[in-house]
Amino acid sequence: MKKGWFITFEGPDGSGKTTVSTQVVQRLRQDGYDAVYTREPGGIEIAEQIRQVILDPANTAMDVRTEALLYAASRRQHWVEKIEPALREGKIVLCDRFVDSSLAYQGVGRGIGIQQVLAINEFAIEGHFPDKTLFLDVTAELGLSRIRQRQNKDRLDQEKLDFHQRVCEGYRQVYALFAERMIRIDASRDVEEVIDECCHRIREMVG
Repeated sequence: MKKGWFITFEGPDGSGKTTVSTQVVQRLRQDGYDAVYTREPGGIEIAEQIRQVILDPANTAMDVRTEALLYAASRRQHWVEKIEPALREGKIVLCDRFVDSSLAYQGVGRGIGIQQVLAINEFAIEGHFPDKTLFLDVTAELGLSRIRQRQNKDRLDQEKLDFHQRVCEGYRQVYALFAERMIRIDASRDVEEVIDECCHRIREMVG
């Protein structure tokens, strides 16, 4: 059975993941790669509906464990309906966020604990982690300054600096935990430099 590549983009809010990942997939397609772009939470209809609930600024009463479970539920459906089938077909799947986001945001940012959040996500994805993860690293301060320029802010965008600082610390812990699959990218640079490096890294992986 031909196996594809599952590559994720991670980083705190304001790291430029969405801009970078969408540009990278376009370049790969232009180069003839069979690349699929998707995102979390979302990617397919059921998961997009869950995304609306999670990110709705009106849902301020949401419990932190409810939030973590909703992400895991969205991820499960996304995996079985879109990611795994594409990998079976030998495609390169590029995903904006995956398990590492939950570990950083809910595990450390919300204070639930990395191992606790990892456990519910291992149940959701049955141990299917990315082949490689491009970790777009920026400081909380820089990320927040970029977020402030957005017109439409979701529930997480509206969190204060201390939350975003905990998320950044969470990513450092996740990077240490999964160093063998995570590639750190300095995302404080010009976005074109970041896109160029990500494309170069992926081409090195997939050949």
